[in-house]
Amino acid sequence: MTPNDYPDWPKQFPRSLTVPETSVWHNLLVSAQRYPRKTVSVFYDARLSYAELLEQTERIAGFLQQDCGVRRGDRVILFMQNCPQFMAAYYAILRADAVVVPVSPMNVAAELEHYLDDSGATVAIVGQELLDRIAPFAGGKLGHLLVATYSDALGDTVTELDVPAFVRAPRQPLDTDVATAWADAIAARRIPLPHGVAPDDLAAILYTSGTTGKPKGCMHSHRTLMCTIVGGALWVRASQDSVALATAPMFHVTGMQHSMGAPIYAGATIAFLPRWDPAAAGYLIERYRCTHWANVPTMVVDLLAHPSTAGRDLSSMVNIFGGGASMPEAVAQELFDRCGVEYMEAYGMTETISQTHMNPPNQLRKQCLGIPTFDTESLVIDPDSGRPLAPGQVGEIVSRGPQVMLGYWRNAEATRATFIDIDGRAFLRTGDLGRIDADGFFYIADRLKRMINASGYKVWPAEVEAALFNHPAIQEACIVAAPDERRGETVKAYVVLKTEFRDRIAAAEIIEWSRGQMAAYKIPRSVAFVDSLPRSGTGKIQWRALQEAEWSGR
Repeated sequence: MTPNDYPDWPKQFPRSLTVPETSVWHNLLVSAQRYPRKTVSVFYDARLSYAELLEQTERIAGFLQQDCGVRRGDRVILFMQNCPQFMAAYYAILRADAVVVPVSPMNVAAELEHYLDDSGATVAIVGQELLDRIAPFAGGKLGHLLVATYSDALGDTVTELDVPAFVRAPRQPLDTDVATAWADAIAARRIPLPHGVAPDDLAAILYTSGTTGKPKGCMHSHRTLMCTIVGGALWVRASQDSVALATAPMFHVTGMQHSMGAPIYAGATIAFLPRWDPAAAGYLIERYRCTHWANVPTMVVDLLAHPSTAGRDLSSMVNIFGGGASMPEAVAQELFDRCGVEYMEAYGMTETISQTHMNPPNQLRKQCLGIPTFDTESLVIDPDSGRPLAPGQVGEIVSRGPQVMLGYWRNAEATRATFIDIDGRAFLRTGDLGRIDADGFFYIADRLKRMINASGYKVWPAEVEAALFNHPAIQEACIVAAPDERRGETVKAYVVLKTEFRDRIAAAEIIEWSRGQMAAYKIPRSVAFVDSLPRSGTGKIQWRALQEAEWSGR
């Protein structure tokens, strides 16, 4: 279904989006020319103006070209936490007509080697605290390293926030001649060559999670990036007077596009956190009157559960949205009661550089992906035959639109496998199971291979998790398939209890309570209480790690 198929399409939005025919770096140039003295970033109360950011970007771009030999189309690794230098590095790589390869700061050396080998990058920009992980490749696979020290961005700013040690750490001497300190690169004042990329030139390669093998690089052009930057800013009504809370990691599409790309396009201010900290998030919302927050639902859970939040003024928020997992209805209601904002759920993938679906602002539905966004067509198909299914039937969600990747980097076979031809049109196979309702709204069922088959009954873990969130003692829950001698598979719940309920409630009580909440075959047969759930670098719960542990002894 496309936007033209929706009679209730929001009247304030065009059905089709006109995207600028310029590079993503040009967005920063325009905002810096319009608002040179305006604050673009807040980092533990240290401020940076648009003019200062543009100056840093120009100097780093010039250094990449003149001192590191970066040429048009070359790939550059970006290995850093959220910080002003990440932002400057990202736009500097684009300013140098090169290709950004953002990498999770949680990766270790063995994982980094794959990104280096696959992308062919010979230059990396890295945070100082991560240098030891990438240093083994210096002088070999990597000919140049540019090392950023986060405390440089703090300057002499005094803050009441608890600044992590890795952020406060002073600049350390570099013991390899292929590494240059960020501050020294800025001081060199190199002037970059004229900017020359076209909209369809490659801008970024983002790697998938690699849950089914080695990570694959999703190729995105300036045009595909621009689609979800401009579309995202319009959908949430971001303006030059907005303040975005940036807690989603910027190496990932949500943080990259909605915590950095869209605010810079709009000329807004960005309040950074390098790592998720619910106490600091509450402080930033109150102190800087944050208006927009792109996140994963677990962050909302953490913020609302943190003791310091009770005394915070969150009334400045006007839009809170995210995806990656369904927002539990009970948590969404608590959020609304706390700050008067309804959570806006959305859906997208690395392959689509964020959103393909968003809930219309005038029709926010809970635990719903929303409708296809600008110029996007989506269907639900039978995963085996490729036949489109009727509303209400569960199948695989497929999408096509201007934000879809160009393909997987140097992997034609995987590219062919992820697209399907339907009536002469190429659709991206998402691997997610979902359904469409009679109004054309999409709902997730689960990952294609996550379904639990218990004695022939199909159980969708996301549905059970959503129900468990209504229990007053449960802060988080993750459902996995566990082996069962009689049923083959059965339902197991990993549960994080709210602080005040820990050691006060038994597994049997959770199971008994579930009997009144869901069909008998969906009820967890066992409950394991844990202090926390494993998460990826983007904040998503890693259900596969728990499920694999359950089956490891079989």
